[in-house]
Amino acid sequence: MDLAVVDRKLSALERCLTETVPVSADERLRVGVDLGTAYIVVVVLNGAGEPVACALEAASVVKDGLVVDYAGATRIVRRLVGELSERLGRTLTHAAIAVPPGTGGKDCKTHRYVVEGAGLEVTGTLDEPTAANAVLGLENGAIVDIGGGTTGLSILKDGEVVYVADEATGGTHVSLVLAGRYDLTLREAEAFKMEADRQPEILGVVRPVIQKMASIVARHIKGRDVDAVYLVGGTCCLRDMEKVMEKELGVPVFKPANPFLVTPLGIALNCA
Repeated sequence: MDLAVVDRKLSALERCLTETVPVSADERLRVGVDLGTAYIVVVVLNGAGEPVACALEAASVVKDGLVVDYAGATRIVRRLVGELSERLGRTLTHAAIAVPPGTGGKDCKTHRYVVEGAGLEVTGTLDEPTAANAVLGLENGAIVDIGGGTTGLSILKDGEVVYVADEATGGTHVSLVLAGRYDLTLREAEAFKMEADRQPEILGVVRPVIQKMASIVARHIKGRDVDAVYLVGGTCCLRDMEKVMEKELGVPVFKPANPFLVTPLGIALNCA
């Protein structure tokens, strides 16, 4: 896997948050909808699998990977899809979605109903780390997707997923620690943890939470011949958290420049 290539793809997608790449009237478009704990992200790709538009909105309609506010989630997805349709001058019709590993059938259906309620036909449902690997192209190792509510993991051997797991520890737990330490509301803590100039201080405060995430990963990779771990998900944007994970795990830990957008891009790549 070449992280430089991955970073170029993610940079192109990041630009599409504010810029729109023109598409033809009959070009096949692929859409990915990521229903996250902290954000909902919708990505649109052209026929070549290149990003053409992206939109996101902060949301609290999903908890620990499960939809807890169906109406609210549907409204946000509908709004984002409408915005992107207007930007592209095209009606978006199909989308892929992803859920945390091990999500039950009933909860998978709820994710699908949200997206269908926004006017899209769901063409595929996959787990989040597997979606991320559509971008990473990992042959061997573990992909760890740390979102707002959960830490999901997929282990790959020769390009095939051989093991998946998911546990309820994520960015919300980081925010709760910061809220308690600095006497902030949860919303204020979410904003505070993204302040670039305070990243070293923040990492020092939340180190025990990162170590807890590492202990989850360590338990699942034990005895499974994993020689490297790759981090994705919004929580992994915390600067140098990969160094803490690496020290705890005892194997090399890598992450792309923008781990937040890896899974949304991978979901869209899986839109049939």
